Amino acid sequence: MRPRIVVTRKIAEPALALLRETGDVWVPEPDWALPTDELHAAIAGADAVVSTLHERVDAAFADAAGAQLKVVATVAVGYDNIDVPALAARGIVVTNTPGVLTDATADLAFGLLLSVTRRFGEGERLLRSRTPWEFDLGFLLGTGIQGKTLGIVGLGQIGTAVARRARAFGMSIVYTGRRRADTDVERELDARYLTLEELLRESDVVSLHCPLTPQTRHLIDADALATMKPTAYLINTTRGAVVDEAALADALANGVIAGAGLDVFEKEPEVHPTLLELDNVALTPHLGSATRETRTAMAMLAARNAVAVLRGDDPLTPVVP
Repeated sequence: MRPRIVVTRKIAEPALALLRETGDVWVPEPDWALPTDELHAAIAGADAVVSTLHERVDAAFADAAGAQLKVVATVAVGYDNIDVPALAARGIVVTNTPGVLTDATADLAFGLLLSVTRRFGEGERLLRSRTPWEFDLGFLLGTGIQGKTLGIVGLGQIGTAVARRARAFGMSIVYTGRRRADTDVERELDARYLTLEELLRESDVVSLHCPLTPQTRHLIDADALATMKPTAYLINTTRGAVVDEAALADALANGVIAGAGLDVFEKEPEVHPTLLELDNVALTPHLGSATRETRTAMAMLAARNAVAVLRGDDPLTPVVP
């Protein structure tokens, strides 16, 4: 019998075509996020599941699928929504999609940095509201980034790509993380390794690129924000819960820091209402990897991982428990 492959949300057609060559593919119609009970019913009997970052994949998920489930291939780099040890204990392979979204996410992060420091969003909103204006030398003054310090929290692939862009704009780089980067990377970026507290105190812009783990949840809280310069900016394109969103809203409203650029939120798709009212924050709806090329590449990598496992081969990008 052909294996049953469940795709929890619609993905790029080339990836679906690849999956259909291997098994019988089920995709929800219409394309929408399935509630947990519907998701569990849909995956019953699946040999492979291609999932997204918003589904909770845990022991209950595996039990609902059944003992024949061999692989869960997530169309994402982060896998904080997946209980990897619980699946591994059942012999289920978990894979993700690193590498293919690095440049798209780095572009978005740097775009948010420019948007909030140069007040692009404020300017566009002013024009769209048809508010009368005229040029003068003090109008909507922003902050230049040349000669400023960018602090990278998590100098992995995406963090390194953001740092390269920042260097091209004349910024200096400091970074922190669980371990130091390779000396070649440090040398290329002329990057200095600091503790988190040192980085927060020294940086003019802090950009977050660490995974969401129990240790990094609310890594940026009220105390961390108070440690930053009042002229500093925070950029988050990793996971919303790395930042205490309520504390950030309060800090932005009260001038604790100068501004923020956010692509991810603690309770997506909800956004803290105060953030929506503030001009000193640039907001995008989780667009980090949202280019046609990148989303297709992510879907293709997830599909190749699923097909490899179903055929008895090693996956391309496994998540190690």
